[in-house]
Amino acid sequence: MKKKVFSILADNTSGVLSRVSGLFSRRGFNIDSFTAGETEDPSISRMTVVARGDDISLDQIEKQLAKLEDVREVKELKDGRAVCRELVLITVGVTPEERPALVSVVDIFRANIVDVEKDSVMIEMTGNQSKVNAFIELLDGYEIKEMVRTGIAGLTRGAI
Repeated sequence: MKKKVFSILADNTSGVLSRVSGLFSRRGFNIDSFTAGETEDPSISRMTVVARGDDISLDQIEKQLAKLEDVREVKELKDGRAVCRELVLITVGVTPEERPALVSVVDIFRANIVDVEKDSVMIEMTGNQSKVNAFIELLDGYEIKEMVRTGIAGLTRGAI
């Protein structure tokens, strides 16, 4: 199965997120990640949706998205032609003796420790999905108490 990242510009109206996500569910597609928020124009939202499927089905999804009410533009964010990032927050259980080694891993990945408690630290990191996945793999020896990933947000490179 192939993965596609869609960037969707839509009117910032009630129900638009439901209509977009509903299109995927009606076609039997699982959404790997879905992020949405206002753009520089508060009347327009940008959604970044990641889905998997065969080429024909994903092309059909793209065409159907473009036909939805309130949708202004649909683009595929292709590798090398777009910048895609994800944010992850992870609370790691750590003893005082383990803390220096964890801080080293955090520094290598240019992540940030955003909260420190007696027996845990909260780490914030942004990067592409492979960087986030590699960071999480390196935390394998630690107790991950909680974790949340935002999903991919992305924009096409260069001038529009």
